[in-house]
Amino acid sequence: MRRRIGIPRTGSYRALLSNVGARVGALVSLGAATALVAWTGGPAAVGVYTLARVLPGLVGVVMSCGLPGAVPYFLAGPERGDRRLPYTLLAMSVAGGLLGTALWAAGGPLLSRFLFTDLSTGLLLLIGATVFTQLLVATAKSCSQGSDDMRGANLIILNEELMFLPGYGVLWLVGMDGYALAITALLVADVATFALGWRRLRGRGFFAGARRPSLALARRVCSYGSRAQLGGVIFLLNLRLDFIILDLLAGPAVLGIYAVASKAAELIKVPGMALTYVLYPRYAREGSATAAARARRLIPRAGVLTAASIVPTGLAVALLIPLVYGSQFGDAVVPAEIILVGLALEGVGGVITGFLYGIGRPGLNSWAMGVGLAVTVVLDLLLIPRFGAGGAAAASAAAYTSTSLALMWFFWWVGRAAPNVSPEASGMAEAQAR
Repeated sequence: MRRRIGIPRTGSYRALLSNVGARVGALVSLGAATALVAWTGGPAAVGVYTLARVLPGLVGVVMSCGLPGAVPYFLAGPERGDRRLPYTLLAMSVAGGLLGTALWAAGGPLLSRFLFTDLSTGLLLLIGATVFTQLLVATAKSCSQGSDDMRGANLIILNEELMFLPGYGVLWLVGMDGYALAITALLVADVATFALGWRRLRGRGFFAGARRPSLALARRVCSYGSRAQLGGVIFLLNLRLDFIILDLLAGPAVLGIYAVASKAAELIKVPGMALTYVLYPRYAREGSATAAARARRLIPRAGVLTAASIVPTGLAVALLIPLVYGSQFGDAVVPAEIILVGLALEGVGGVITGFLYGIGRPGLNSWAMGVGLAVTVVLDLLLIPRFGAGGAAAASAAAYTSTSLALMWFFWWVGRAAPNVSPEASGMAEAQAR
C-alpha cells in the first residue's frame, strides 16, 4: 500500500494538533489580557500595551543575530551532536538580551518622544528590561523545538501569554494600576515563563554532558541566524510596522482598534504557524530531497485548509469583537475581515517556510518577507492617512498575499533542483529518521 507523503499519521499529526492547541490557547489568553487592558484603560491603553509587547522582542532578535530562528536548525540538523551547543546558545541569549536592553535604554529619549509619549522614564526602562526576558523566553522555546520536545515548546507558547493574567491580577490586588500595571505584568509573565522553560530543558538532560561555549560555533550560529534574522525581523515588521505607522499617523486610540482587529484575524494563521513550527526541525533532520517531496504533497492540503477557514472565522470575528471588547471596538470588525482575505494562502506559506528553514535556505524566506515589507510600507503611507485602521488592514492583507506568492515562487525555484522521491523511499527515510 502506498504511503501518503506529507505529515505522518501518528507522531507529527499529534505534534501539529498540540501546537495548534497551544497557539489557540495563547491567542485566547492574549485576547483576555487585551480585554483587561481595554476595560481598564480604553483603546489608548491597548495601543501602548501592544507596542510594549512587540518592540522589545524585535530588539532582542536583532541583537542576538537572529538566535531564536537559528536554534532549531543546529539542534535538529547536521550539528545536533555537538555538545558545545547548549551553553553556546544560552550564552548568546544572555549576551544578546543584555546588549538589547542597553540599546533600549540608550534610545529612551527617542522612544519617549515618538512612540511612548505618555510614559515616564521609569516605565520606559521597565519595558526595556523585557528585551532580556523575552529573548530568554524565545531561546528556551526554540531549544525545546529543536531538541524534539514539542510539548515543552508548546507550554512556553501558551505560558508566555497565559502568565500575564495571574500576574496582572496579583499586581492589581496589591494596588498597582494604569500603564505600570500592564507593563510590570508583562515582565512578571516573561520571568515565570523562561524560568519554567529552562527548568524543563535542564530536567530533560539538555545540558547533560554539555561542554563550554565555543566562539567558533557561535559564529556559525550567527551566520545562519543573520540570514534567518532578516526574515524574522521583516516578519515582525510586517506584522507590526503598521502598528508603529498607525500610532504615528493616527494616534494610540486608532491603533488600539486596529490591534484588536489584527489579533482577531490572526487566529486563521495558527495552522500555518503550527506547520512551520513542526516541519522545520523535521525537514532539517530528513534532508532536502525527502523534505521537498513531503512539502509538494502537503502544500495543496494546507492551502485548502486555510482558505476554507476564512468565512467561518470572519463570522466569528464579527460576533465576538463587540461582545468581548465592548461597543467602542465595533470599528475593528471590518479591518479584521479585510486582513482575513489576505491570509488565504497562509497555510501554503507555513509549509514552504518550514521547508526553506529546514534545508538551510532561510535567506530565501527573508527575500519573500522583504516583498511583503515593501508592500506594507508603501500602502501604509498611502492608505492610513485617508482610511485609518481600514487602510492599515488593506495594506496588511496585500502584504500577506505578496509574501505567500513570493514563497511559492522560491519553493518552485529550489524544489525543481531537488529530485522527486517516491512514496516508498520517503517512508523508508522517515523510518530511519525516527
